Amino acid sequence: MKYFYVLLSFFFLVSWQSFRSDKEAANPRDYLNDLKIELKKEWPKNKTINLVFHGHSVPAGYFKTPTVNTLQSYPYQVLEQLKSLYPLAVINVINTAIGGENSIKGEKRFKKDVISHNPDIIFIDYSLNDRRVGLEKSRIAWEKMIKLALRKNIKVILLTPSPDMGVNILDSNSVLNQHAEQVQSLSTKYNVGLIDSYALFKEKATYEDGVINYMSQVNHPNEKGHRLISTEILTYFK
Repeated sequence: MKYFYVLLSFFFLVSWQSFRSDKEAANPRDYLNDLKIELKKEWPKNKTINLVFHGHSVPAGYFKTPTVNTLQSYPYQVLEQLKSLYPLAVINVINTAIGGENSIKGEKRFKKDVISHNPDIIFIDYSLNDRRVGLEKSRIAWEKMIKLALRKNIKVILLTPSPDMGVNILDSNSVLNQHAEQVQSLSTKYNVGLIDSYALFKEKATYEDGVINYMSQVNHPNEKGHRLISTEILTYFK
């Protein structure tokens, strides 16, 4: 009987460790391993890699509204950096972001506007605008998008919000920080990728130059701010 309980305890320990290992965000070092192999292949063995960036005005490229700085926005900075890293690869950046949109509207067109492009990776960035719809409704919308992508065997990388200068980025109780934490929890729940943009900008707030030097207007990063995000995304491809 004692031996039985020892085995039972061991079984639960292994099961719990397995459960815990599943409950964390994807590891940037190996999450895209299969894709990195594809990116290194030469023609004619290679295939086109589709990266879809879905979200609001920041990934869409709005700096100072109504100017759209497409080539300086983080999706296209990512493309530029990826081409240096993988010169043989054919990579499409497909930007489905719409200025002013929240995740509820983004989810409604997700299948038609995003999945239809046969993406290899989908990046989702909506939290800055999701303050208008609240945590619960936005969580439901994000989960619907994540679940659909995963059912299609598509890699997903979630982004926490970039700053709004009207919100103290060091305030851990702010609504924007709560949305950042919600995105973090979703990446853990579904074991998908995470780019913690909010943490990247928060780190700059502790420096003498502050967050403002990374912003184009109140709630849009400038090229330097987009570079923070794109450089972090590249950690998944190295």
